[in-house]
Amino acid sequence: MSDAATFFVLGASHHRAPLALREKLALPAEKIAALRARLGPAAGMRELAVLSTCNRVEFYGVADAAAVARLEAEFCILQGVPAAEFAAARRHAAGGDAVAHLLGVAAGLDSQLVGENEIFGQVKDAYAEAGAAGAAGPVLHRVFQKIFQHAKHIRTHTAITEGQVSVANVAVELALNIFGKLDTARVLLLGAGEIGEKTAKAFVSRGAGTPTVASRRLERAMELANALSALAMPFWLAPVKLGEFDIVVCATAAPEPVITRAAAAMAMRKRPARPLFLVDLALPRNVEPTAAGLENVFLYNLDDLAKIADANRAAREAEVVRARLIAAEKAGQLWRQIAPRLAADGGGGTGPSADTAPIG
Repeated sequence: MSDAATFFVLGASHHRAPLALREKLALPAEKIAALRARLGPAAGMRELAVLSTCNRVEFYGVADAAAVARLEAEFCILQGVPAAEFAAARRHAAGGDAVAHLLGVAAGLDSQLVGENEIFGQVKDAYAEAGAAGAAGPVLHRVFQKIFQHAKHIRTHTAITEGQVSVANVAVELALNIFGKLDTARVLLLGAGEIGEKTAKAFVSRGAGTPTVASRRLERAMELANALSALAMPFWLAPVKLGEFDIVVCATAAPEPVITRAAAAMAMRKRPARPLFLVDLALPRNVEPTAAGLENVFLYNLDDLAKIADANRAAREAEVVRARLIAAEKAGQLWRQIAPRLAADGGGGTGPSADTAPIG
C-alpha cells in the first residue's frame, strides 16, 4: 500500500477468528471511546467508523498505511491481545475491495447467518457513532449512505432473507426439537437488549407461555416485561431460580459468565428428568462452556446456531450467488465514483483491486 490515504477496512470476524478470540476483541461503546482517545488527532487518520458485533470487530476509514498500522497497534494494546494473535485472524483490504466488503456486511452476505437482519442496523449504528464522534468526513458519508441504499436494494430484490436467518428463529426451532412443543415451557430471558427482546418475542410467537425477564437494570427488565406481557425478576435471583426454567436465553453484556457450571448443576439437581436448554447469544459468553458437559443440559452459542443455519442457507444458495453478483456490481460503481475524489485529494487506490496486502 502506498503512503497516500485511501478507504480501508481492518478487523476480524467469524471467518477467521474463533469465538474465544472474538470475546477478547469485542468493543463496547465505552471502549470505542477509549480507543478514539488513545488515537487522538492521529496524523494520517482522516475518518474512522467502528463496527463491533457478536461476530466481528471492523474499522472502516480513510487513512494512510502508517495510521492504519498505529490503529492496529493501539487496538491490540487496549484489548490486551497479542499483535500476532490478531494478525493471524485479521482482514485488511483497501479501495474497491474495502467498499465491496462493507456492502457485503451491510447486506447480510458476510454474516454467519447469511441474510440476517440485525447487521444492517448495527452498521447504521456504527456510522451514527462515527458522526457523533466527529470522525465521519465526506468519504465515509458518501460510502455509508450509498452502501445503505445498495444493501436495501439487494435485500429487496433477492430472496436471501427468506427462511430462518435470525438467531432467534434458529433458537426457537432448537427448543421445539428438544421439548416437542413450547406451551408448557418456562422461558427466562437474561438481558433486555434488542437481540434478547427479539428472541423472547420469537418464543412467544411460537406458543411459549409467559416469559420472565431479568436484567441488571430492574427498571429495564420491567419495561420490557410490560411490552411482552411478561414477568420481571431481579437479576441476582437468576442463578438461584435457574432450575425453575426450561429455556434460558442469555443476552447480557456482562464481562464474566452469568451462569456457571456450578449453577447449572444445582439447577439440574432440582429437575434431573427435564432438559435445560441454554441459549447463549452473548459476547463475551454468558454461560460457562463446561456447563454443556452436564447430563440433560443443552447449551448452544452463536457459532453453534450458525452451523445449524447452514441447511437453511443451502436452500437459498442460488439467491446468495445472485445477491453477491449485484453487490460486486454496485460496489464497483461506488468505488469508481469515490476513487477520483480521493486521488485528487492526495489519496490512494485506483480501482476495485487496490492493495489488499496485510499491514505490518
